Amino acid sequence: MTQKYALLSVSDKEGIISFAQELIKLDYKILSTGGTLKTLQANGILAMEVSHYTQSEEMFDGRVKTLHPKIHGGILHRRDNLDDITMAQKYQIFDICLVCVNLYPFKATIQHTDDFDTIIENIDIGGPSMIRAAAKNFKDVMVVVDCNDYPAIIQTLQNNNNTLQFRRNLMMKAFSHTAQYDSMIANYMYGRFNEGFGQEVFIVGKKVMETNYGENPHQKGALYEYEQFYSKHFTNLKGNASFNNLTDMNAAIKIASAFGDKDCVCIVKHGNPCGFALKDNLIESYRYALQCDSVSAYGGVVAINGVLTLELAEEILKSYIEVVVAAYVTDEALQAFQHKKRIKIFTCNNNMTHNRRLYFHRDIWDFKHIEGGFVYQNSDFIIANEVQDSQCVSNTHATESQMLDLEIAYKIASLTKSNCVTYVKQGYLVGIGMGMTSRVDASHAAIKKAKDMGLELQGCVLASEAFFPFKDSIELAASVGVSAIIEPGGSIRDDEVIQEANKHNIALYFSGRRHFLH
Repeated sequence: MTQKYALLSVSDKEGIISFAQELIKLDYKILSTGGTLKTLQANGILAMEVSHYTQSEEMFDGRVKTLHPKIHGGILHRRDNLDDITMAQKYQIFDICLVCVNLYPFKATIQHTDDFDTIIENIDIGGPSMIRAAAKNFKDVMVVVDCNDYPAIIQTLQNNNNTLQFRRNLMMKAFSHTAQYDSMIANYMYGRFNEGFGQEVFIVGKKVMETNYGENPHQKGALYEYEQFYSKHFTNLKGNASFNNLTDMNAAIKIASAFGDKDCVCIVKHGNPCGFALKDNLIESYRYALQCDSVSAYGGVVAINGVLTLELAEEILKSYIEVVVAAYVTDEALQAFQHKKRIKIFTCNNNMTHNRRLYFHRDIWDFKHIEGGFVYQNSDFIIANEVQDSQCVSNTHATESQMLDLEIAYKIASLTKSNCVTYVKQGYLVGIGMGMTSRVDASHAAIKKAKDMGLELQGCVLASEAFFPFKDSIELAASVGVSAIIEPGGSIRDDEVIQEANKHNIALYFSGRRHFLH
């Protein structure tokens, strides 16, 4: 029987000791390099140094150690090809039947240093070459790139169940691993030297879960993540998230988490906010958020910037909400929902018990699919103090409470589909028009909905994510009693807009920063 060899060369040493011990019990001999070899030997594991096997010492400070025919020949030669077998025997090339490699920590390196020489030295060469070689020859070789797979691999070998399908699955994972690694390096280099816009850009995500279907039942869907965000920070407590649930939660959490440590609640339906409030406590915030559009809130998503308690759960149960996502959920609150089969409960937090607020990833890049490709850009952010630093261009100035309402209105408008206008009064959303082809149409829609819901607009504030091109929007705002407005400014008719605001004693602020969202 041909001796089996396993090559172990890992940057992440987690689980490698027990993995090597189990392989030895299964009659594998171990080949290893560098730090992995030292770790194995320090734990009493017999392993042969690669340079001893190849009779070629490591060169150039370890840059060259596994790039050798006896390594790659041992991985790549075909066990059912007589010529390959003859050549392997001629050059005394071992059958390397298992390759366990994970790569130099390039990601961790760029997160901790900007020194380019250090970064270059943490680009793995031999590792990806061995992984790709083993993956290519998966018919004969098992390739291992994830320490989480060690137990399953040992069990498979113990049960003599090392099937082609099992190795094929490992092969696909291995090619994904090296593709992700190379993509990360390429994106980093373009970011460092070309402002992030290279001749190619690579968008890489890891599958978290499949959804029941996509936006519609005839479509398939799944959630993918960057950098393990959902795996680490998003927890499913009850029910399974659908494709549409996930996109709605994205919109709701972005808005609710935009207010730091304040007790706010956002309600979203079909990707658009239909309620928001920032009051003295979360129960009051939920009640006021629901007032904005209780009809649309039916079956919607509620994002709670804090803890979902039993008292708040009982308030939510008074109407039908499909999804609730909070920073934390008490056991009593979760139990209160158990008799409701359709409701789904999630948490999204930074895993720090002292900071019980929603935590959400803020990607620095944004892209949108269009037929045949995608458009790619820097992500849009509301900068710190954007509202507070806005320029008052009117004779009337906003009061302190109006400035808080303007901040709420402005953030909601900036995170909602354009064209968008938002009306806020005493900390809660009283009207919103979004996704319209005209800003005046958006205003009319918001005002009509507020009247339908019996909400009083007199004294409210207004925000727009882009400038008002004509004074007609100001005239309409004045007609319903708007007291203060914030918008980016920049229209060729800004003077007319300012004059109209002064005519009605409306405080008008220009932020100087547009926030289109299409």
